[in-house]
Amino acid sequence: MLIIGLAGKRLDEADRARLAVPQVSGVILFARNFDSREQVAALIDSIRAERGGPFLVCVDQEGGPVQRFREGFTRLPPLASLGALHDRDPQAAVARAEEHAWLMAAEMRAIGIDLSFAPVVDLARGNRAIGVRALHADPQVVSRLALACLRGMRLAGMAATIKHFPGHGSVSEDTHFDAAIDSRSLADLRVSDLVPFADAIEAGAEAVMMAHVTYPAVDALPAGYSRVWIDQVLRGELGFRGLVIGDDIGMAAAESMGPIAARIEAHVRAGCDLLLACSPAIVDESIAAARAHVPCAQARLATLQGALAPTWRALADNPQRELFIARLAALDTETTT
Repeated sequence: MLIIGLAGKRLDEADRARLAVPQVSGVILFARNFDSREQVAALIDSIRAERGGPFLVCVDQEGGPVQRFREGFTRLPPLASLGALHDRDPQAAVARAEEHAWLMAAEMRAIGIDLSFAPVVDLARGNRAIGVRALHADPQVVSRLALACLRGMRLAGMAATIKHFPGHGSVSEDTHFDAAIDSRSLADLRVSDLVPFADAIEAGAEAVMMAHVTYPAVDALPAGYSRVWIDQVLRGELGFRGLVIGDDIGMAAAESMGPIAARIEAHVRAGCDLLLACSPAIVDESIAAARAHVPCAQARLATLQGALAPTWRALADNPQRELFIARLAALDTETTT
């Protein structure tokens, strides 16, 4: 049920003890865990050696400002560049979106990463935390490009995680630092922010990450703590059957439920399958609280495990990769000049 952050670039004995806890279902890696492609691949191998069976190694490798692994990997333009291209050439934008997603996922799979938490399907409507991570302000354009991203990720052997449900792009606050409130009605959200989520779920998105945003016209609780949002809307109305992931319990907007144990309890009660404890400072407290809960079922975790992992050498020799890199570099240049 927990996906935990690690402090360093290699495992120590305390990390090994944490990985042995049944309630720990995976790890999420950050720039602090990265020196080089070879080093992070060795770290991933050591994690795999500690836990057999379904166990998730995750990262945020979206492109643009949120790309944890840089040196030795393709510099991925932000998703906003795809939306900008769509305004000029919709057909080309759909093709580049699929290539962007394939390239990101193929590189991550080649080093043993199961999931990059992507794509962002929030609307580009001014949120400070989202910014150029969003594809576009128009929900129909976001849907079109997000479905291309899903196709590209699947071709590379990676499941998709659409985020941040039910939409984080239309509030100004950054939930890493502040509480965020969206006063719109569910009817308003259905024809705007919810559109890309509904379309991606219909296309078979395997995971959904919740937003730490409160929508008081729908429920008094933030979405990740809300049975209304998870049971009634996400699973009931939209028919989602995959895994629900609560965003980082260490974020400021997650603090409304109280201490770490209370946050975990509230997420589980609301229907979240997996919870992120990204900061090493809260991992031990999170594990202590998680022991009171049933681990995530191995069969469900297996639906998010990566497939089709090429060697890095095989990927580097793939002429398709070189073509996609060139096209995305041109796109990035067009966006920034």
